[in-house]
Amino acid sequence: MPVTPSSFRPQIIPCVDIQGGRAVRLYEGDPDQETVYFESPLLAAQHWAGLGAALIHVVDLDAATGRGENRQLIAGMVSQLDVALEVGGGIRDLTSADTLLKLGASRVVIGTAAVRQPELVAELLELHGPEKIVVSLDARWPDVAVSGWAEASGMKVAQMTARLGEAGLETLIFTDVTRDGTLKGLDRELMAQVRQLWTNTLIVGGGVADVRDTELLSKLGIEGAIVGRAIYEGTLPYPL
Repeated sequence: MPVTPSSFRPQIIPCVDIQGGRAVRLYEGDPDQETVYFESPLLAAQHWAGLGAALIHVVDLDAATGRGENRQLIAGMVSQLDVALEVGGGIRDLTSADTLLKLGASRVVIGTAAVRQPELVAELLELHGPEKIVVSLDARWPDVAVSGWAEASGMKVAQMTARLGEAGLETLIFTDVTRDGTLKGLDRELMAQVRQLWTNTLIVGGGVADVRDTELLSKLGIEGAIVGRAIYEGTLPYPL
């Protein structure tokens, strides 16, 4: 459950997005607008782990968009790193989720499948428990986006948060697709709305730029943020 803003500092979770075998960041989720930060995703993860990261968010962008997959590479990362990894991107059935968890991923992140196959979330929660399953809700407010953010789902954010709460989900990742990778800063009003909709553990993303955004998270009682470009380019100090 969320904690009071005065009693915690939000967790900043470094993001390692993998496309074409490299660690990249995309502008507004567009796979054709990439910035390569590390040729090796393992080196990227080792960099953040060396700075004290307790958890790293890994996304297989190729799997999310249907352009391929980097499963072997991710398996190598899991085996060579001591830090916890949560892994998402293209996880759309029980088998792919189970495989990643057996490889040693601390938890898996379900995106498109949570919208299109709501029964999958319930099944995964029953099999693995809420500590192993996270749902990533990606949105162009108020609509939920799917398939690597390329398509509208026909679902509203309010509908999805209600459904996921009923399924017993504990941790939700909410990403504002329109700001992801832009360094525009979080949308303050939107973050407040999402906090009202989701009263369990909330991790947000999309445009985090500097300490003003982390101060907003504290004010709203949002538990954490997934951050990429801001820490790669140094506009947000890491660690805080």
